[in-house]
Amino acid sequence: MSGMIRDRHQIWSITETLGTRYSRRPKKRNPAGAPLGKTGFSGHSDRMASRLIEKMVGGVRLQGFSLAGEETIMIVPEMNVAFDIGRAPREAIGIDHICLSHGHMDHAAGLAYYFSQRNFQGNPPGTVLAHHKLVPAIEDLLQVWGRIEGHVSPGRIIGVDEDEDFQLHRSLVIRPFRVSHPGPTLGFSLVEVRKKLKPEFVSLSGQQIADLKRSGQIVEDRLEIPRVAFCSDSAIGPFLDRDHVRNAEVLIVECTFFEPDHLDRARQGQHTYIDDLPQLLERVRSPHIVLMHMSRRTGIGAAKRYLRRLLNPADLERLTIFMDLPAPQRGHRPDDKA
Repeated sequence: MSGMIRDRHQIWSITETLGTRYSRRPKKRNPAGAPLGKTGFSGHSDRMASRLIEKMVGGVRLQGFSLAGEETIMIVPEMNVAFDIGRAPREAIGIDHICLSHGHMDHAAGLAYYFSQRNFQGNPPGTVLAHHKLVPAIEDLLQVWGRIEGHVSPGRIIGVDEDEDFQLHRSLVIRPFRVSHPGPTLGFSLVEVRKKLKPEFVSLSGQQIADLKRSGQIVEDRLEIPRVAFCSDSAIGPFLDRDHVRNAEVLIVECTFFEPDHLDRARQGQHTYIDDLPQLLERVRSPHIVLMHMSRRTGIGAAKRYLRRLLNPADLERLTIFMDLPAPQRGHRPDDKA
């Protein structure tokens, strides 16, 4: 695929985990790069355990947790962005930008705590991007918590809608897009932006190029490289055909329902059902596709069996089940429910 970033990082795929029980996980690190594990308040030997899962998917490190109806948060530490806030785990407090997909409690419950903790720890106010229609309610929420806590925690709430880019820095933008889910709901893409000299100017000297720029001539092409696309809770829809979604290096999609008698639940709630995955995989070009938002109604082992029966080996190779955990304790089968 033209413009796609590729690397030699380990690919976390279903096919790698089937023959080796469950996938190995890299050493956990917090957004600042310090190892996670068991950490005590003293800061010496015992550290507090993290409840987040961390995986390298392609060239992107993800930290997060996602179970339908309970909590969803997905952090991209190196890009200083989190998709949704869940219950505001401590790893999210140092992240400056939260992309809130929608207002359902399992995705948004930690908003007030996020702002409060950043203020408590002396961090600059965080920024939350949310659909324009949600902004007044979020502001009301922070005011109510201010009355409870005794002060209103500072924070930026920025209303966005489809294609209203937010410039994270010169070479990275957050691009919202609409998805198919009840209420105002957005997905978000992280798009790397590069400038490339137009072919007709390649042979010119630096001084000549500078002179052309001063005269108002556009000498560079804008090159966009979609790095990560987060599709939130959603049934499959037209958003999958958008270039910055279907061509993302890492595409994060939900697959909530797997059981044969759960199709009606999926359709009523506008969620993705397992039988939708072949169409999804055919429409997108992403080499790495992360499945999130699975329900406790279906264990990891059962989900893998359904996927093996439905998908071909090439498509299985593209998939990562985010909540796939290390091997269970001795005496449990690898396909036991997580």
